[in-house]
Amino acid sequence: MRIRLVEVIRLDLVLLHSLRTSVGTHARRPVVIVRIETDAATGWGECSALLEPNYTEEYADGAERILQEFLVPSLLAAGAIERTLDACLATMDCVRGNPMAKSALEMALLDAHLRESNRSLAEMLGSSRRAIDAGANVSLGSRDEVLQATELCVAAGYRRVKLKIAPGSDVANVEAIRATYPDLLLCVDANGAYDLERGDDLAALHALDRCGLTAIEQPLAPEDLLAHARLSSLLETPIMLDESVATLGTLDLVIALSAADGLCIKPARVGGIRIARAMHDRAVAAGLHCSIGGMLETGIGRSAAVTVGALPGFDLPGDLGGSARYFSPDLTPAHELIDGQLLVPTGAGIGVMPVEETLRSAQTSSSVFPAL
Repeated sequence: MRIRLVEVIRLDLVLLHSLRTSVGTHARRPVVIVRIETDAATGWGECSALLEPNYTEEYADGAERILQEFLVPSLLAAGAIERTLDACLATMDCVRGNPMAKSALEMALLDAHLRESNRSLAEMLGSSRRAIDAGANVSLGSRDEVLQATELCVAAGYRRVKLKIAPGSDVANVEAIRATYPDLLLCVDANGAYDLERGDDLAALHALDRCGLTAIEQPLAPEDLLAHARLSSLLETPIMLDESVATLGTLDLVIALSAADGLCIKPARVGGIRIARAMHDRAVAAGLHCSIGGMLETGIGRSAAVTVGALPGFDLPGDLGGSARYFSPDLTPAHELIDGQLLVPTGAGIGVMPVEETLRSAQTSSSVFPAL
């Protein structure tokens, strides 16, 4: 692969439905897109860092600067010479952490590499499913707000809903949904809002355990693996970890401590497609459940996440939804909900490309880095 230039594009988008969680509300969606031109193809990647560093340490402005000042210059330092994919990916080792920025560059490199040989990401990963079960997130809110939002999801064809919860906004809402939709696949996600040292929190988690949930996701603080191990031993409902697991080393610790029953894997958050695949393999080998998660991506990042989610070990429905829940129009041709599922892209690379007019209309800045 001979890289000719890299472009870092900043977009400013507005979500069709704002998402309120225990750590903040997401309404505006800054997005950083990476475009790589090689001699034979163009690759696209998406950085899914959020507006503020409240979900993880990364945020959009910081990730953009990491790409512009460190990751892209390191990639281009050797100039426009022929290099293997592994050699290009290894240039990111000069930067510690920053997995979402790295994920964007990795996605663009993989996309370009696969397009050069007319291979799909699904083929490279061994993702054999043609479609995956879709999921919809429902924000924190009052009982009526939560019921109304859930009704819209069910009416749109979603069979799996993930409800955001926090202390004081949990059991009553879940019980109301369960009473109205007894067969709905329902998961709750606390984003680390509970503390086992608070008696009311523990009582609420025990009450949720009786609600027939598919999982309770990230109930406690991300760094508190010992408390998660204790909670997992107390509840019947599977405990899924998300923010707690950022590296393979942390996953090994989770497995050693029996700190969870499963893992919500978000390729954009853990450092990219390759690490997400490795986490899937290691979790499956340890007997953990897996679900695929999203980061409010555009169609670029969603395409990659759907393909990762088609790996065989993802046995619990994830929270990836169709484009219509996020953007109008999406950056790519829309990911459509079909009978409660999303189709796995089969085209070369990540299987989609942005619509140029849509991309440029949302663009707020662009930095072009030619290979010397």
